Amino acid sequence: MYNDIVGFSLTTPAWLHTFAEVGTDAGLFLFAALFVVAAVRAWRGPARDLALVIAGPAGIVGAYVVSEVVKLLVREDRPCRGGVATIAACPPLDDWSFPSNHSVIAAGAAATLVLAWRGLAWLVFPLAAVMAFSRVFVGVHYPHDVAAGFLLGVALAPLFTLLLVGAVTPAVRLARARLLGGQSEPSRPAPHANPSAPYAKPPLANQPAPYAEPPIANRSVASMSRSRMPGSE
Repeated sequence: MYNDIVGFSLTTPAWLHTFAEVGTDAGLFLFAALFVVAAVRAWRGPARDLALVIAGPAGIVGAYVVSEVVKLLVREDRPCRGGVATIAACPPLDDWSFPSNHSVIAAGAAATLVLAWRGLAWLVFPLAAVMAFSRVFVGVHYPHDVAAGFLLGVALAPLFTLLLVGAVTPAVRLARARLLGGQSEPSRPAPHANPSAPYAKPPLANQPAPYAEPPIANRSVASMSRSRMPGSE
């Protein structure tokens, strides 16, 4: 599969070669910009939302460290060392192939961003997939390198982020309270509140119960009792 993809890539236009080489690193800058936008968006929300954005890059770094450890253990050579013509220059000899660090970072960034802003899923996951595939397209990784890197990033970066968010949230709450002059943290709206529901008037405390006419049988007994009373004839 690697040879087929690389062979096809060499037949594509030169501008696509440039886009594939530059786009991988440019995509990382785009993810960084999205983290900034997500932080601004979460600034006045609950403290945990902002803490997720802040802890996200640390979670990505954790996934990257695991990826580097796996590289040193597996020590898989790059596919471009076999004399294959590729778009990108082959990395140095001590730069191992499995897994793809670019894929780990891209997938980890996508997954941690979605933790704090679910509406970005439609954008960030396809972007991460394109960035991962570009590493095979330019010839510096096998397909299984980028697949493993993508899975590592999606699994580990959110996990590390969630492990950190408990410690980051109180610090965010304290820092924001000082910056906002002691204002309380905004709360989420009640999930079952319905502002369009009609207002129900509460019952009055001492309101007398309405008169209920007794049943027919009771009225007959009452009339017979009155007829037998002295002086009723």
